[in-house]
Amino acid sequence: MRVGRRRFLVTGAAAVVAFDPLGLRWVAQATPGTVAVPDLDGELLTDPAALAEAAEDYGQLVHRSPRAVLRPGSTRDVVRMVRFANRHRIAVAMRGQGHSTFGQAQSAGVVIDSRPLSEIAVRGTTAVVGAGATWGSLVDAALAHGMTPPVATDYLGLSIGGTLSVGGIGGASQHHGLQVDTVRSLEVVTGTGDLVRCAPGDRLFDAVLGGLGQYGLIVRAWLDLVPAAATARVYKLTYDHLTDLTAAQRIAVRDGRFSYVEGQIVPAEGGWAYVLEAASYHDTEPDDAKLLAGLPPADAEITDLPYRAWLNRITDVVDQIRPLRLPNPWVNLFLPDAGTDGFVADVLSRLTPAEVGGGPILLYPFHRARMTRPMVRLPDTDLVFLLSILRALPADDATVDALLADNRAMYDDAVRIGGTQYPIGSIPVTPADWQRHYGARYRRVLADKATYDPRRVLTPGQHVFD
Repeated sequence: MRVGRRRFLVTGAAAVVAFDPLGLRWVAQATPGTVAVPDLDGELLTDPAALAEAAEDYGQLVHRSPRAVLRPGSTRDVVRMVRFANRHRIAVAMRGQGHSTFGQAQSAGVVIDSRPLSEIAVRGTTAVVGAGATWGSLVDAALAHGMTPPVATDYLGLSIGGTLSVGGIGGASQHHGLQVDTVRSLEVVTGTGDLVRCAPGDRLFDAVLGGLGQYGLIVRAWLDLVPAAATARVYKLTYDHLTDLTAAQRIAVRDGRFSYVEGQIVPAEGGWAYVLEAASYHDTEPDDAKLLAGLPPADAEITDLPYRAWLNRITDVVDQIRPLRLPNPWVNLFLPDAGTDGFVADVLSRLTPAEVGGGPILLYPFHRARMTRPMVRLPDTDLVFLLSILRALPADDATVDALLADNRAMYDDAVRIGGTQYPIGSIPVTPADWQRHYGARYRRVLADKATYDPRRVLTPGQHVFD
């Protein structure tokens, strides 16, 4: 059943007209004690299909059904629904493509579907985008003007608002920082339902970028664009030993010779192989010998791809995996440079390819100095490595529980050497862990929550303030 100012549809039941704050339910008839639903341009959905979609995500680990789903027809709908939720203490989360892995964008109250907020306008070196637009849509729109986002996530099917709420990392982060470092300004709906435009230097801007949806919901963003190259020359350099891979990555990232640097650990006969994946974006022929100097691999593969095809290289794979509804207990850790080799070697000594399933293991460094947004917590070293074990495998509940416990143990080990988590994965954490995560900034975190979301209605699935 759906209710909206412009559309009024009934699907097998009477339309929602009010909210019962005592019973915490939407009702089809106003009675004493109920309150009218906000006037909306879009739709408020309570039908089983809409609730079921919002109750799950890519991880297939947490299933939390909301009481309603808002498909907004405008930014005004988000404002009115959040004000209503704040007034009646209803939990609210914003969900884009549902690519979270551990219930981060789920809520037992209202889930706001950001996908209708998908407008994109390219204006020179700036893109103005709605929170529900995907990075793939932005890439296409920008390339039509010869431009591109400076940093692309490996999978372009993610919503822009979602990645800006956590950070957004990719192989070009060595040059440009995280995606949150490429934001010029934001339009945000705070937990009190205020629509605020904010920019660098504003306290809300600092709180929201990488702020896990705790202080405001991003509804629109102004993003940097840079000129796009025509071609990506891709280098896959394979090494027999972990330390050979990380040594080569350190050289390549420190001198910035490639446009893109990542790395993968892949199953091999008798153990693991280590692949440095790099790309040079170009319009004229790059010098292979110069780019590969000092990086002697055991094997090398060099190919050219159109720039758009390179950015889109894993979309089909992810889109094929998702309908399988496999559990995806991911773990994503930021590791200090000096501790990375020993930490990863220890993890791999206890990990088998079967425990990873169809997902990759990513390992690559970037410059900490490029990361300027204070809510993204990183180790205090010049170079930081990202380790992502992106498990995707058929597993029963007992196996999933064991893998989640393993994720938690890895997280604790990482913290002991000065690491932090990149909070897009599946690590069971408590508010005490978040206090440790934010460290000296935690007082500011509490103050921002009290200022922008005093009733703590926003994004409960992150469990920052339980």
